[in-house]
Formats: sequence, C-alpha cells, structure tokens
Amino acid sequence: MVGTLGDLSISGVFIGNQIHTFLQFITGGIGAALVILSTQYWGKQDTKSIRSITVICLWVGIGFGGVFTLFSAGFPGLVAGVLSNKSDVTAAAAPYLRITGCSFIFFSVSQILISSQRSVEKVRFGMYISLVTLVINVSLNYCLIFGKFGLPALGVTGAAIATLISRIVETAVVVVYVFFADKRIALAFKDLFVFEKKFGSALLRYGLPVVLGDIVWAVNAFAYTAIAGRFTSDHIAAFNIAGMMNTLVYVWMSGLAAAVGIMTGKKVGSGETEAIKPYAYRVQKFFLCVGIVTGIFVFLTKGVLISFYNISPEAIISANQIMIVLSFTIAGTAYQMTSLFGLVKSGGNISFVFKNDTIFVFLIVIPSAIIALLCNAPAWFVFLCLKSDQLLKCFVAVVVVNRFKWIKNLTAVK
Repeated sequence: MVGTLGDLSISGVFIGNQIHTFLQFITGGIGAALVILSTQYWGKQDTKSIRSITVICLWVGIGFGGVFTLFSAGFPGLVAGVLSNKSDVTAAAAPYLRITGCSFIFFSVSQILISSQRSVEKVRFGMYISLVTLVINVSLNYCLIFGKFGLPALGVTGAAIATLISRIVETAVVVVYVFFADKRIALAFKDLFVFEKKFGSALLRYGLPVVLGDIVWAVNAFAYTAIAGRFTSDHIAAFNIAGMMNTLVYVWMSGLAAAVGIMTGKKVGSGETEAIKPYAYRVQKFFLCVGIVTGIFVFLTKGVLISFYNISPEAIISANQIMIVLSFTIAGTAYQMTSLFGLVKSGGNISFVFKNDTIFVFLIVIPSAIIALLCNAPAWFVFLCLKSDQLLKCFVAVVVVNRFKWIKNLTAVK
C-alpha cells in the first residue's frame, strides 16, 4: 500500500523499518535462547524450569524494547540520519519512526511470550496471533493510508499508526492467553518477580552466544540499510522491494527452521540421540529442495511483485536485477538456516553458530559490500555482496552437520 505513494515514501518506510528489524534480531535471539533451553526441559516435562527461563528472558526483552522505544520515538531524525545521508529520505522516515518506535516494547513482550509457547510445542498459538495481527494491521493500513470509511488519508503516518495499534492489540491478547488460559507452562504474574540464579547462569552460558549471534545479524541488517541508504531514492526503493520478498521468504523459512529446532531440542533433551542422525539427513535433503523451488518461485514472480509498486522506471530496472540475485541466494538461505539453526544450534552447539556468523558478517559480507560501494559498483552487485554469506555458509553447514559433534544436552544446569 505504501508502494503506491512513490519512491520517496517507500524509501522512508524502508529506513524506518530497519530499526524494527534491528530489534527483531535481538528479540529473536532472546526468544531462540529461550526455546533452545526450554525445549530440552520440555523433553523432561519440567515446566517449573521453563517458567523460570521465560521470566528472565521476558525482562531482558522488555529492557531492550524500552531502550529502542526511547531512542526511536524520542530522536527519530537522529536515528534515521545514521541510516541514510539523503535528507529527503530521512525527512520521510522520521515521522514514521517516531510512531512505530512506540510499538517496540509491545513487540518485545509479545514475541518472548510467543517463544515460550513454542518451546512447549504450542506452535499454532504464534500462527493464530500473527493472523489476527495481520488482519488488524492490513485493515487499518487501508483505512488510514488512503482515508477510507471517513478516516483521514494519512499516507505513511497512517501506516505507522496501524502498526502501533496492531502491536498493542497483539500484546494484550498474548498476555491474557499466557497468564490466564495456558495450562502447560502455567505462568502467573507472581512468577515475574521470582528469579532462580542457576537459570540466569544457564542463559548466560548457553543463551548469550545465541543473543550475540542475533546481534551480529542486527549489525549486519543495520549495515545493509546504511549501505543501501547511500544510493538514490530509486535504488533504495528497489532494495526495499527485494527486501520485502526476502522477508516473506525468510519468515516462513525461519518458522520451519524453528520447528526443526523444537523437534531437535526435544530429541536431545529426552535422550533420543540415535534418532537424530537419520532425522538430520532428511532435514538437509528436504530443505535443499525447498530452497531450489523457492528460488525458482522468486525468479518467476519478481515482475508481479514489482508491479504492485508505483515506482520510477529506474527503480523497476534496479528491482528486477536485485530480485534475480535474491532468487539464487535464497536457495542457500533455506539449506544453511535449517542446518545451522534448526540442527546445530538447537542440538546444543550454540557457540559455533555465533562464531561462524561473526566471521562471515565482519570479514566477508560488510567489507565486500563497502568495497563494492566505494568502487561505484551497481546496486545489484552490492546486494550480492550483502547476501554472499547465504551461499558460502552452505559449504560450512555440510561439513559441520554431518560430523554430528553438535549434539549436546544442555539441561544439566548446576
């Protein structure tokens, strides 16, 4: 819907949304740490320990969400200026970021609590919540962006208000369900003020590499936006369009990887280590095929997605080029993500994935993209540099997964 408003509006929203993406990686890391540790306790049916882990992760998530809300809502122009040196783009991004920034703390709470439900195999809960939030957000977008049903046409500002309202509703529904309806974890408000030191130590030991790994990816996303923000608004719009397709694919792939991780963690926690090897072989073959099929789908539908946007001819050409690159890299994403996160990280070898991501991001992805930018390389080549790790990691994943040294039981907390 914002795409109908032109290159500048698309670019402004793209810049503004990257702060949410940054927080999403951090919150995702906290949620992943919760799931990795809690699923192994779920394999032992130890819900008391899961409650303790959830409380600690929830408070950490609230802390990060509060900081992001403070800076984004309080200093949106300054934050947007870090991501782009184009004054017209930052001017378009600041009002959007000021409003959406208020939603960040709500987002952190809802995502951590949804992760707690995933850890006890209630994965449909997150899906239902997402569907409800989607319907609310899309409906309000339509009304507030275009001024329907007597409401004012607010454009980008309307999109921001829709996001804030949908996040508040999402959080309210999640909190009510988790604290009043859920029977598996049975979390109560009194539990929020009970902290067990041993689980804090366990999360620092096993969860910190997960969170740091996602912070590495947050830095990578931040660098991605800052590099894309050095192009003109038509190229930034092209990056945003490709980013939307990448997000659509990434979200469902990460969901599948999370499902693999839940099953892996439960098997390890319950001592079913012999069943993991044939399971890992099937996972690798399946997601390699999923990646290839998805890449073909992205290539064939790129024109349809681009046609939804009211953008300049230059932006259309750039978007087509970038989407072709994405259709190749997405195949690697499907395989390496499920292999390294769904198997290796969830199976207990958490530190390896963090180290691997750090090496690729800081020694390959960001340096190559900066060099390409300084050499005035075309936007599609810079995008290829930013996504190069998605293909290169596949070689690492093949070796590491099939050695099976990553299987570790994390529930022996002292």
